[in-house]
Amino acid sequence: MNSNNDLSKTILITPVGHILLHTCETHLCAVELLINSNEAETEDVQSSVAQQAVKQFQSYFIDPQSEWTLPLLVRGTVFQKKVWQHLQSIPSGETQTYSEIAQILDTSARAIGNACRKNPFAIVIPCHRVVSKLGFGGYFGKKEGYEIDLKQWLLDHERGL
Repeated sequence: MNSNNDLSKTILITPVGHILLHTCETHLCAVELLINSNEAETEDVQSSVAQQAVKQFQSYFIDPQSEWTLPLLVRGTVFQKKVWQHLQSIPSGETQTYSEIAQILDTSARAIGNACRKNPFAIVIPCHRVVSKLGFGGYFGKKEGYEIDLKQWLLDHERGL
């Protein structure tokens, strides 16, 4: 790999399913939760960044209080980056509603939801800590299904349940 534009992909098997890690020479570039484990074919290149990312995910699934220290190559609008930065300030196991975050950032709950939907770093930038003011839901108003089960599992894990 000669530049940050040269991506390698690594699939990590976790308690929540398969996670696809996109890494470049010096950064973690994206994290995808794969609903279907056949969704991506990878070279499974184990660069030092990929190895560090795998170790950090393994640490998270053992101890959810583990800190993410790997540098992220964050691409998004200024607004999205502002939302994602706020999400990283929500303590592990705690939640905030879309409305609460919207009030803090002086925007709408829908805009917060849209920024969460565009989050390129599942789990690392913890959109799972954002919930509906009407209950647990999220993910386009869903109240059940894989995404909600995943959100609940991650929060329970972070709470030590």
